[in-house]
Amino acid sequence: MGYLNSVFQSGSSQVYADAPVTGGGLSQNGKFSYGYASSPGKRSSMEDFYETRIDGVDGEIIGLFGVFDGHGGARAAEYVKQNLFSNLISHPKFMSDTKSAIADAYNHTDSEFLKSENNQKDAGSTASTAILVGDRLLVANVGDSRAVICRGGEAFAVSRDHKPDQSDERKRIENAGGFVMWAGTWRVGGVLAVSRAFGDRLLKQYVVADPDIQEEKVDDSLEFLILASDGLWDVVTNEEAVAMVKPIEEPEDAAKRLMQEANQRGSGDNITIVVVRFLENQGTSSVDVSG
Repeated sequence: MGYLNSVFQSGSSQVYADAPVTGGGLSQNGKFSYGYASSPGKRSSMEDFYETRIDGVDGEIIGLFGVFDGHGGARAAEYVKQNLFSNLISHPKFMSDTKSAIADAYNHTDSEFLKSENNQKDAGSTASTAILVGDRLLVANVGDSRAVICRGGEAFAVSRDHKPDQSDERKRIENAGGFVMWAGTWRVGGVLAVSRAFGDRLLKQYVVADPDIQEEKVDDSLEFLILASDGLWDVVTNEEAVAMVKPIEEPEDAAKRLMQEANQRGSGDNITIVVVRFLENQGTSSVDVSG
């Protein structure tokens, strides 16, 4: 998702094959598995990034998953991928007050990225992240990548797309001295089609990196989570995505299935998907933990 009239042939040094990248894994405690699929799609450059990371904090296994959709080039998305989760798990309140640690890590990563930029062309990125800490799932979002869960067989969005025409977002932008106007879609300053993002130095007064954070309990009814860039959500509904993933046991296969569907439906954007399946009470004893 990007700037109006942005040049998609960005000068990024990122090397990305035309072929999709897929993979997956399983947590050491057997409580969750994950898979990802990422493709440039119809775009000639790749500005999407993803992160799937399992770490240990205070003896607890932590799952960290993210999808980052860049605009104005890949620099911001790549920086967020490389730094956001490290900043988060090193936060002194990560275990004691995880929500405030997430908010701090988002804003700290944003300010550090802006400091690192040397008068280059303005770049920005969305972030849709999911943090697994014990029986808590914390979803944080900036921009229009989206997180959807399947609970009790039903689809529920656990993030909100940050668009400039939402009444509260428009009011926040106008109160800060900015404006929203129509230019093919609603855009901040007539330029940017998301109202929150990392980076975007020239619009930073209005385009903040404050995440919406939602917490879900990991219990018997929580089946899986889908994180994806708008390359999927522009052409596939939340309910359709959940219905496609339901019968597919392996998250990597599920992510590939969604990517293929988005391509078949004519998505014009990069497509990146992470699927996390929660294995509590789903026969984890039969799961192969060797890989």
